[in-house]
This record gives sequence, C-alpha cells and structure tokens, in this order.
Amino acid sequence: MVTFLEFEKPVAALEARIADLRATAADGDLDISGEIARLESKSAGLLASTYKALTPWQKTQVARHPMRPHFLDYVATIFTDFVPLGGDRCFGEDQAIIGGFARLGQKDGDRRVMLIGHEKGHDTHTRIKHNFGMGKPEGYRKAIRLMELAGRFGLPVVTLVDTSGAFPGVEAEERGQAEAIARAIEACLGLPVPMVSVIVGEGGSGGAVALASAERVLMLEHAVYAVISPEGCASILWRTAEKAADAAEAMKVTAQDLLGLNIIDRIVPEPTGGAHRDPVGMARALGAALAEELDALAKLTPAQLQSRRADRYLAIGEI
Repeated sequence: MVTFLEFEKPVAALEARIADLRATAADGDLDISGEIARLESKSAGLLASTYKALTPWQKTQVARHPMRPHFLDYVATIFTDFVPLGGDRCFGEDQAIIGGFARLGQKDGDRRVMLIGHEKGHDTHTRIKHNFGMGKPEGYRKAIRLMELAGRFGLPVVTLVDTSGAFPGVEAEERGQAEAIARAIEACLGLPVPMVSVIVGEGGSGGAVALASAERVLMLEHAVYAVISPEGCASILWRTAEKAADAAEAMKVTAQDLLGLNIIDRIVPEPTGGAHRDPVGMARALGAALAEELDALAKLTPAQLQSRRADRYLAIGEI
C-alpha cells in the first residue's frame, strides 16, 4: 500500500474510489469494469500531471518518502556478491554508512566496484539502527579506508548518497566530525580510480559532499541536494520552519536546477509517481546509468580523473 503525500490527496481519493468499486464488483454480479478502467486511467493521468509540475518543496517531500528505496534496496536489486566491510580501525562501526566490495549487474560479473552509501532504514527498528542515515566520524573514516582500498586494487568507486546531513550530536563533534568529512572529501579528490556518485534521495550538507566529490555526479529525478535543509534555512532566514517551501524554491535544491548550474552531470528519470512506486524499475534504470558512466570513465588515466574532479569542484560557485 502506497503512502500518499499531502499534495497527492486528489490521487488518493481516486485510488480509494477504485478500491471501493473493486470490492463492490467482487461481492456481486454487477459489471463495473468499465467504470473502474475509466477511473484508473484518470488516476494515472492525474498522477503523471502532478509529478510533472512538482515544486522544489514537493520534490523534497518525495525525496524523503518513507517508502523510497535506500542503499540496501539497490544492493539487493542491481548488485551481486556484496561483501560489507565494517569499522574505521580507529573507533568503531557506523551503520549509517555501509560499504564493501560488490559486482554491478546480475549478468556482467566482471564489473567489480567498491560500493559505499548511506542507509536510512525503513521502519523504527532499522532507522534507529542506521541512525536515519546520518553518518558519524567513524562512518566517514570507514569510507576513507574503503576508498583507499579501492585505489590499491584498481576498483572504481560507486557511492549512493541519501542523508539529511552528518550526525550533529555532541559525541560526533567530540570524535572530529568536521575533520572526518574534510578528509573524506580529500580522499575522493585524490582517488586514482573512476568514481561515480548518485544522489538517490536527500543530499544534505557536508554529510553528502563527503561521499559525492566525484568526477561524475548523478541525481535521481526527484532527489534534492543542498548545503542545508529547507527547514534549517528557513529557521535561519525567517526564524520559522514554516517558510521551508520558500527556502526550497530559493535554494535551487532540485536535480533540474542543479543540472543547469553544472553542480551535477546527469539526471536519472524516475518511474511516474516517484521511485517508491516502482523500486525495481528505478533500480534497473540506475544500474544502466552507472554502467554507462563507468564504461566512459574507464578510458581515462588516473591523472585525468583527478584533474576532472579538481576542475569541476573549483568551478562550483564561479561567477
């Protein structure tokens, strides 16, 4: 059962009507298949038109949808032989950031990669376990360790970014959160192997940049990427989170805005109604996009890869 967002209420009403008609048809001899088909067509059209005109704030809500696929969902669908590697060899293990060896694709077993990403979890238990995808210093230090390992073995790095931001707790600051993020960015920029990053949901603040400083950055169609959340921005500028929609509009958080600003390189289309309505279809589209990007980057030398990364990040914000 799909959870409907606030702006999807007209679609939800149609879907409820369709469900009622199906129940009526199942209980009696009345043939109302024509009416059901008409309403289904109307619902599909309304859903498509709604998602073609989403505001930045509505896209933010879609990016945060509780049923949206996360890191482990993509691992299960488009990667094989995933071997998770834990610990930062300094403090401990962080379940908000997961990584390890993997193979991309169900058939092409030779495409080996180092896969790293944020995991938010899907229910109360898993969200607490994964700290809602908010990485701590040990998570980013683990990512550094895995990137260095990838460089040593000549494996391309793929990162799936989905976090509201790095964990802001006191314990994270005590263990050097800012330093860990800075060193993760440095590790990305210095990689001698190809790196492709994908913003699959939320790309929040330095917690996202730490895993997205690649030479190719992709975003799913309804993902968002920003230095701060719209609520946080609104609280600073207007002293109230109620202005979050205005903040999202001004911040240019959408994939479409960021592609125009050359912050990202490619948008991966989502199924109609968002990735949560067809997680398998979304995963397959992402897998195909990753394969294309890795094929293109495989032709470049380590020096060319590092130069491209440096150039693209130094150019951000240039006027």
